[in-house]
Amino acid sequence: QVQLVESGGGLVQAGGSLRLSCAASGSMFSINAMGWYRQAPGKQRELVATITSAGSTNYGDSLKGRFTITRDNAKNTVVLQMNSLKPEDTGVYYCAATQSLMRFVRGQVDYWGQGTQVTVSS
Repeated sequence: QVQLVESGGGLVQAGGSLRLSCAASGSMFSINAMGWYRQAPGKQRELVATITSAGSTNYGDSLKGRFTITRDNAKNTVVLQMNSLKPEDTGVYYCAATQSLMRFVRGQVDYWGQGTQVTVSS
């Protein structure tokens, strides 16, 4: 089992920045890809960003350039730096982990965090 704990959500004005962190614990031997999904009210959960232990990344459509994901393998943490935030970035952001980048992008996630709320005001 793997436990994921997010932190760093909150309220920010449009154009501002937020930094989300996710700390993983437990049996990490099967986990290669970690990252974030988000869900806005009334919408499906969507990919934000993922990163493998080797540093390969994948971002959701139109997010690369504003969002940056990094990972510290020694500490089993991933960080999502979000800049130039827009009201449409509002939602619950979920940390997630799975065996591969491909599985992550396909939504075949093995472990989910409880989520952290991000609200961007206009």
